[in-house]
This record gives sequence, C-alpha cells and structure tokens, in this order.
Amino acid sequence: MADNKQQIGKKLYGYQENAIESILDKIENSPDDYNLVYQLPTGGGKTVIFSEITRRYIKEKKKKVLILTHRVELANQTSNMLTEFHVENKIINSQVKTLPDQDKYQCFVAMVETLNNRLQEGDIEFKEIGLVIIDEAHYNSFRKLFKYFKECFILGVTATPLSSNIELPMKEIYKELLVGETIESLIEAGFLAKVNTHSINVGLTSLKVGANGDYTVKSSEELYIQQNMQSRLISTYEKYSKGKKTLIFNNGIRTSWYVYDTFKEEGYNIRNLDSTVGKQERKEILQWFKETPGAILTSVGILTTGFDEPTIETIIMNRATKSVALYYQMIGRGSRIIPGKKEFTLLDLGNNVSRFGEWTADVNWQQVFKSPNYFLENIVGDEDIERNFVYEMPDELREKFSKSEVVEFDVKKEYDRITNSGLKSKTVLENSIAQHVKICVENSEDVYDAWTLGNLLKDDISHRVKQYSYCIIKNTNNYIKWLEEDYKRQLRTKISQEFD
Repeated sequence: MADNKQQIGKKLYGYQENAIESILDKIENSPDDYNLVYQLPTGGGKTVIFSEITRRYIKEKKKKVLILTHRVELANQTSNMLTEFHVENKIINSQVKTLPDQDKYQCFVAMVETLNNRLQEGDIEFKEIGLVIIDEAHYNSFRKLFKYFKECFILGVTATPLSSNIELPMKEIYKELLVGETIESLIEAGFLAKVNTHSINVGLTSLKVGANGDYTVKSSEELYIQQNMQSRLISTYEKYSKGKKTLIFNNGIRTSWYVYDTFKEEGYNIRNLDSTVGKQERKEILQWFKETPGAILTSVGILTTGFDEPTIETIIMNRATKSVALYYQMIGRGSRIIPGKKEFTLLDLGNNVSRFGEWTADVNWQQVFKSPNYFLENIVGDEDIERNFVYEMPDELREKFSKSEVVEFDVKKEYDRITNSGLKSKTVLENSIAQHVKICVENSEDVYDAWTLGNLLKDDISHRVKQYSYCIIKNTNNYIKWLEEDYKRQLRTKISQEFD
C-alpha cells in the first residue's frame, strides 16, 4: 500500500515503520474478512503504529476505521494520538447514544461495552467500516462484537497474545500472529529502559486460585496484610529503592491501605489509588505522582494499562499473579525512557519472576499463540518454586548473630546425608534446632537474650520446616504449622538447657 513519506504525527522508528509496512501488506493481500493479531512489548508504541496504519488505510482505501478499547483512559489516549496523526475521530462513550453525524468522521474510537449496547439496541449502525482495530486484544470482552463486523479486516494488538480466558484461545478467532521486536532488542536499541531485578522469596502455598484462573483477592490479602509481609516490603524498599519514585501493585484495596499506613508511619511521602477514588481525586493524585521526586504510589489494578508515567524509577509487585499479561503490564509501567533515565528497578514480592521468567527473556509467542495450554501447563507452580528457595538472613538480623561464622543450614543436603546414613529423617530437624541453639547462645549474655534471638528466627524456621516437609513429601498446611510450633518449643527448651 503506497504512501507519501510526509512527516505527520510522531516520528516513526525503523522497527515501527517495518511493522506498519508488514501489517498493511497483510491487509492488501488478504481477504477483507481476515483476522490478524500483532504482538509488541509494552512501551514499544503499539498506539503509534496502529494510528499511522489508520491514517494510511483511510487515505488509500477510502473506507472507515473503528478502534475498540476496554477502558476510558485508553480510548482518550487513542483519540489524542489519532489527532496527532491528523485523523479526525469521534469517541463513542456512554454519553454518545446515536451517531447522526457519522458522515463527518472517518474513524471512531469506541468503548467495547458501550458500543455493544448501542449495536444490540439498534441505536448505531455503521456505514463503510473496512478495518476494525482492537487494543489489548487478549481480553475476551471484544469477541461479542465480532458478529457485527464479519466483512471487515480485524487487527488485534497486544503485548501478550494469550487469551484472558484459556477456554477461548486467540487462535480460534485470529488466523495469524505477527511478532514484533523483543524486549531485549528494544532495550539494546535504547527504546526501553534496562531493568535491575531483585526477587524476594515469599511462601505462597496459602493462596487460592479463583474462577478467573488468578489468585483470589481474599487469600492474597490474608497473606500480604500480615505484619511480617509489611516489614519485608518496607525493608526491601529501603534496601533497593529508597528515595526513588516508586509504583506499588497490590491485589486488593485492603492490602493497599495497609501498605499506605505502613509507609506513612515510617515518614514516607505516599498516596493510595484504587477503584474507590473519584475521577477528580485520581487526576490530582497522578499529577502529584508525576511532579513529586521520590513519591510512592500504592495502587490496585487500575494502573496496569492506559497509564504512562516515564519518571517511575521502581516497580514493586507486592502481589502474585498467574496472568502473564498482567506480569508484563506491571513491569512495563517502569520501562519507559526519558533523558537521564536508562534503567529502572523491579522488586518482586510474589515469586512472579520465578513463575514466568525474567522480563527480558525471549518468549516464543508463536508457540504461545498456537499452543496456549502447553505454555500454561509449563508455568512453574508455587510449590516447585518454594522447593528451590534459598533463605538469606536479612543484613540487620545477621548483625545480631555477628559472633557466629555460619548461620546457614542446608536442609536438603542434610536430609540426603542423614537418609544415606540410615538414620531417621527427623534427625534433620534435630540437627537444625541444635545449630539454631548454638548461634543463639553464642550471641547472647543470658537466656533471655537467647530467647529473644530465637524469636527473631521465625522466617528461617518456617523456611527450614517447609524444606524438610518437601523432602519427606508431607506438606499439608496443618502438618507444616504443627512442625513449626514444635520446632519453636524445642528451640526455647534447648536454649534454656544450655544456660542451666
């Protein structure tokens, strides 16, 4: 499809121009009712690409374009971008009941639910639509509209071509996937920021999975509002991100407010943003976040898409997710580059990197598209992740055991040694307790000091007990809880015996 090269809208990078040419070539040489999906990482400029495609398509084909989004923020951003490309467009939102003026426009941007209602009720009937573009095409809410555009070329765009509903795979409605640049190549070319990742091991086996395939808010909040999780969040922030502009993602409003209170009590400049915040206050909070150096924003859900704040220096995933789309969306909020910012920090407190792999890892999206079940079945489970945990004593706690040369204890290695020697497996825990007694006693003046140190070892004890339970293949929650309590009782008793 030919086009003059006049400068309109944003400057197109080489890889964006190549993508545009490839997609337009597909449109030109495919049936009018062909369905194509294009993948490009968050931050790669999908909106820029399909805005220029829209401009050229209207110019060459003399047909109209409809762009579908699932959120009002995305609709507004898309409309503004189209305007930059000199494409006159109209947003179809809840205020638009009919389209008496549709002859004035060559492009429409519609909210999916609003448009579905108007089409069902017969209030809107489009004329001469040739191309339908679907932003965030992995969401299934768009499918209900396909029946109205059976004669149109449909172009879906997404960073993750994996359906939000595994029962409705994308390959059933899209004939073909075009894969764009990788995250690594965009970083190397200077289009995305480099990530510095720090993963904090978190026990997640208490979490429950809901009907949508992701962890439930209820079970997540029961875990993440606990004092030890709040303390871990604060210490992780202070170790890796103190003073940096930070966006925190939580799974649940209650958790987000706990995070807000925790940081506020420590004197940090933090605000909370969730779905209960009104439109005007949301606007004010986002403006504050943009303008305030070192600001911390704790949030729930609403900033994963349609939010672009390139001054973010740190992303904290204070939650776990089983959604690959959400994983990439959360990290992508920190990947935008601006002058003076070439990298950002990722703090993972949900084992997400262990579950999905490094953000920069090359993903075979063609395989994901063609065999989504195979991809999902090979995502690492929480129990398997936790089997490979290595406990690292926090620096401030390690200082309290400064008189001890070694504070580590390899449960799996000790289990192998004990069983190979023909001894009972419970000897592993007995030896672990003895080592804990030793480091508590040699760093204390009296039994009270030692007891206090013993109480500080609760995370290490929990880790050792879980590792032991995996070794003996007996890891029900009740059994692990009983083992932990028994371990603590024995530790206290044996400390007392040492001083006696």
